[in-house]
Amino acid sequence: MNSRHMKTTKLAIIIGLSTLFYACGGDDNKNQMAQGDAAGAIKSYKVLTLQPRDATLNTDYPASIQGQQNIEIRPRVDGYVERIYVDEGTVVKRGQLLFRINAPQYEQEVRTATASIKSAEAEVSASRLAVEKVKPLVEKDIVSKYELESAQFTYQASLASLAQARAALSNARTNLGYTSVTSPVDGVVGSIPFRLGSLVSGTTTEPLTTVSSIGNVYAYFAINEKILLSFNKEVAGKTFAQKLASLPPVQLLLSDGTLYDKTGKIQTVNGLINTETGSANARASFPNPNGLIRSGSSAIVRIPNDVKSAILIPQSATYEVQDKRFAVTVGADNKTKSVSINILPNAAGLFFVVDKGLKSGDKVVLEGVATLKDGTPIKPTGVDANSVYADLK
Repeated sequence: MNSRHMKTTKLAIIIGLSTLFYACGGDDNKNQMAQGDAAGAIKSYKVLTLQPRDATLNTDYPASIQGQQNIEIRPRVDGYVERIYVDEGTVVKRGQLLFRINAPQYEQEVRTATASIKSAEAEVSASRLAVEKVKPLVEKDIVSKYELESAQFTYQASLASLAQARAALSNARTNLGYTSVTSPVDGVVGSIPFRLGSLVSGTTTEPLTTVSSIGNVYAYFAINEKILLSFNKEVAGKTFAQKLASLPPVQLLLSDGTLYDKTGKIQTVNGLINTETGSANARASFPNPNGLIRSGSSAIVRIPNDVKSAILIPQSATYEVQDKRFAVTVGADNKTKSVSINILPNAAGLFFVVDKGLKSGDKVVLEGVATLKDGTPIKPTGVDANSVYADLK
């Protein structure tokens, strides 16, 4: 074999080895790339480590508002409406004049009673003089004692007539006073169905108006039997009144969705449970110094319940399947697992209170939980618990 042929053979061997080495190296590169792609498929998720927290749970009850007093203003005498001094919705004070009724017969009764008093006074004076005249005659035995007794009886009868006349005058003045209709309480005037010249009487079915005392207002709402039983068992106090007194102040959510700036107190709970609704009526009182809340309006009574060391999870970190709620936890191997949880019926703002299924120290995924399957590897990114619970109320 000549030297040229040997060189050609060596070159062929080198090229073959290079090709084989490149092929093996290519497979390794492909494996490394595949592994890199697999590593890149592991997504990063925000994860929260659960810790016990205090929270306030709110229970809302639809309520109807009534003034502390809703007083119907009715006429006490017969006559025509002569003057109306207020308008519907006017805020009035106790004793303020509302209506004047034209009833001249009562003015005439006052004049008649006044004249009767003068006549009775004259009779009293005359009968007293008669007694004084007969008395010395009896003492001198000029006339009999019968004459003196008769004069004294006449005097006493005249005194009785005078008292009767004075009573008649007082009654006439009272009736005349009823022609001026005033407000018995501080409050707000309701609708006024009568106008000037309307004939009214004490037997009129419809009142002149209604004055609602709204310095304090009552919110009436219904509590179901189950909650009432829990209240009796769990709230401290020997008597029902003591249990009510131990309740925290309640809030009022107005019809426009705003929260009333003053708190109230539950005062009474009806002892009778409605057999049709299975609930008992309750009443909460709220101060209303500015008259913002009007009688007849609707609102929501919000009763707070403080819970201690509860497991709270953001509502967005859960999902629901067939009336069951789930959360996604992350194990030590960074793989996901769906966990069924039980939550309390009342939420703490944007958070659920977990009654069963999660415990302190568990790590839960905060986002995209509905798309994660069990056993999915993820890259957990821890978040600060204080930032998550910053909106907790």
